[in-house]
Amino acid sequence: MSLLPRIRRSAPVADIDEDDLRVGEPETSAAGLKAVSVALERGISQAGVTRTVRAMTSLNHRGGTDCPGCAWPESITGPRKPAEFCENGAKAVAEESTTRTVTPEWWAAHPIRELRDKTEYWLGNQGRITEPVVLRPGDEHYSPIGWREAFALMAEHVNATSPDRCVFYTSGRTANETAFMYQLLARSIGTNNLPDCSNMCHESSGSAMTPTIGIGKGTVSLEDFEHADVILVVGQNPGTNHPRMLSTLTDARRRGAHVVAVNPLPEAGLLNFADPQSPTGIAKSLVDGGGETVADDFLQIKVGGDLALFQALGHLLLRAEEAAPGTVVDREFVESSTEGFESYAAARADLDWEATERATGLRRDQIERLATRLVHSEGTIICWALGLTQQPHSVDTLREIVNVLLVQGNFGKPGAGACPVRGHSNVQGDRTMGIWEKPVPALLDGLDDEFGISSPREHGYDSTETLEAFERGDVDVFVSMGGNFAKACSDTDVLEKGMQRTGLTVHVSTKPNRSHVVHGQTSLILPTLGRTDRDDRHPGGAQFVSVEDSMSVIRSSTGRLEPVSEQLLSEPQIVAGMAEAILGHHHEVGWREMADDYDVIRDHIARVIPGFTDYNRRVRQKSGFVLPNPPRDTRSFATASGRAHFTVAPLEWLEAPAGHLILQTVRSHDQYNTTYYGLDDRYRGISGGRRVILVNPDDLVELGFQDRQLVDVVSVFTGSDGATTERRADEFRLVSYPTARGCCAAYFPEANNLVHRENVARESNTPGFKAVTVRFEPRPSAPRSSPSASEASTAAGRA
Repeated sequence: MSLLPRIRRSAPVADIDEDDLRVGEPETSAAGLKAVSVALERGISQAGVTRTVRAMTSLNHRGGTDCPGCAWPESITGPRKPAEFCENGAKAVAEESTTRTVTPEWWAAHPIRELRDKTEYWLGNQGRITEPVVLRPGDEHYSPIGWREAFALMAEHVNATSPDRCVFYTSGRTANETAFMYQLLARSIGTNNLPDCSNMCHESSGSAMTPTIGIGKGTVSLEDFEHADVILVVGQNPGTNHPRMLSTLTDARRRGAHVVAVNPLPEAGLLNFADPQSPTGIAKSLVDGGGETVADDFLQIKVGGDLALFQALGHLLLRAEEAAPGTVVDREFVESSTEGFESYAAARADLDWEATERATGLRRDQIERLATRLVHSEGTIICWALGLTQQPHSVDTLREIVNVLLVQGNFGKPGAGACPVRGHSNVQGDRTMGIWEKPVPALLDGLDDEFGISSPREHGYDSTETLEAFERGDVDVFVSMGGNFAKACSDTDVLEKGMQRTGLTVHVSTKPNRSHVVHGQTSLILPTLGRTDRDDRHPGGAQFVSVEDSMSVIRSSTGRLEPVSEQLLSEPQIVAGMAEAILGHHHEVGWREMADDYDVIRDHIARVIPGFTDYNRRVRQKSGFVLPNPPRDTRSFATASGRAHFTVAPLEWLEAPAGHLILQTVRSHDQYNTTYYGLDDRYRGISGGRRVILVNPDDLVELGFQDRQLVDVVSVFTGSDGATTERRADEFRLVSYPTARGCCAAYFPEANNLVHRENVARESNTPGFKAVTVRFEPRPSAPRSSPSASEASTAAGRA
């Protein structure tokens, strides 16, 4: 219990002071006993011992609460670990289960002009919002408003405008039942303006996979990792973003699989993992702070060089087939189940190795060694995350991954397939439930038949298009079901100005965030239950919801904690209240029946959404159920031709002009999307501050800058019309760090303003958060005092 005296239960009074920045050596191992102590400290500081224990003991267990963090799955058939969560999952639960509260008195004490100067760290750590509040034109403070009045105010604004000027945004936190009701509400009003967080993360994955293999989801199960020979982890930092994946990777490696990490940064979780739930992991952590090797090989690729890498791998696989016909290409599969192979083979027949090495930053022998591993693999899984999805050529890159998998028939067999790893709990389930601005006709036909409505057929706004609509003044009502849209998007200064011109903004939230203080002319904040809260104020008693993980498993989630306020409503209750006020109680959909009994929602889903037949029975099974996945289940492909498609794309990569670098935005270890748990990016050796740019020491020298120098960051973007536009982010500290040459990294959302709204991935329209051309300008004021001797020694060691 020696930890307890260090634990502070109250909300922080002081905000981030960037002068408190501390930089040390990056760690080379993830998790371990340190992760346990941090998780314990964060939970107790936010919620106390009893509440923390109650929340954690049911987390990710059958019949318990699904973690509101990442979407990494649990085993369907095997046993669950006693602590079936990771450090960052524990932090997510601590944030939600906190006993800190934001009351009407809090709002009265903090005018908007003051809150606009606060960071996300300060705002989010104030606590849970306890009752609905409103800010009317001319007000300086949010003030309480009753639920009925709040819904009536929203209805007044929606009914005073046209449906195409209303936007309904969705966060990946939203459960299946809420998502289904929410998209039904938007379409009942008459709009497909349903942007969501998937638009900003894995939209490129769906845009690449759906046309080529007939499904926009991963094609592997957790059990496939038990049979894979080679597992590629590309553009991904599992140690921070989905730490439970590390257990899967180390287990696979123990069984003989080769794990290869491809990433611009040498992240701790790609190198070693000390499992705090295994005796070996504990022993290693105690002895030397290390752990088990995660990746057999680490390829430090340049940001945006992955298309070139996978084109080279395809070329080498085909060359190996030429040398030993019938040993590499799965001819039977290619001929029976694919099309376009001849064009692909012709395009990959030759390779410009000089361009490939320049694009990737890798040596030819490194790429050839990886290709040799693939040649001898009977089953290959390729995993990726946002490092591959947020560049102009992202969709082409991901299609190239599909090509490499198709060559060897790595679909529909054990230990093989495509694995886009979702970083938010139910972002995949939201899309399955119909949260999409470009709905397929079959979904709309099903909704119309089930509910007697006339769903609009015109496509709506995605997230980037919503930003542009704000800028044009084309949004009158903006409703956000969770999330923090103002900070999650690119071009944040432009977005915030547009949001403040909007007639009404409505945020269904648990805690204060930036979007609440760059509000519309009228603003509503509607506080909701979280995933961990007990939801039992219904005529039929307690309710549960369901979610979908990265591998298409549907399972239930039941909150266990007493809500911090009796004023909180569940998300389905809030959607029903909105619908009844806007559409009238006479509307035939039956909103109140759905809000009272979530089984009613699931019965509707079962009749509308494919794969959900007998939903209410199946979701109550011990481990839920798995949605159909044709490439995985039957080696079939739901494309127009019924075959998987090889595709051909030209070589493309990111290259900065002289004096510039390519910047990617990343999470810190104490962060979940736009939520800050704290200020400790432990694995990278950075703490106390967030306005940092990680730069290779050789690039610092070449550009004429020094470690720890204070600079302004300027991004340069050239549009399709040839015009060049600049964006500026002031007062960042350069940090010498072993990034790939020519590349640098900064935390989002601090660097989001540098991403021009037109810097997007082709086809998916995902913001180019991993494709920003930047230069540095020294601050006119003198930099902070020189590093101490120990800091100077550390900087030299990092270099």
